[in-house]
Amino acid sequence: MSELKYTEDHEWLRLEKDGRVTVGITDYAQDSLGDVVYVELPEVGRSVKAGDEVAVIESVKAAGDIKIPLSGTIVEINSALADQPELVNSDPLGDGWFFRLQPDDATALDGLMNEDAYKKSVE
Repeated sequence: MSELKYTEDHEWLRLEKDGRVTVGITDYAQDSLGDVVYVELPEVGRSVKAGDEVAVIESVKAAGDIKIPLSGTIVEINSALADQPELVNSDPLGDGWFFRLQPDDATALDGLMNEDAYKKSVE
């Protein structure tokens, strides 16, 4: 498993061995949101551009958008979140992932924060 990359908006991205990128939100983000009650995921096959809002997350405290920091095509969604949005709270870096993307250019991940830089940004 490769290292996670992070955005300033508290998303994490992981480049998988097959070249796809798995996207979710960080533990810090889910903790700030509180109990997640609903997740709206993008359609498989949707082309997205860096900066697009691609998913919506609602919690008991707030609602927010998930923006994608790189362009590509949505190739898979975590359909378990439809019935179990609480997976985002219980396992945000594992079973609580949102979607997988086939990136147009995976090197765009190089410009994102590593774990140390992300931890410093939320201190």
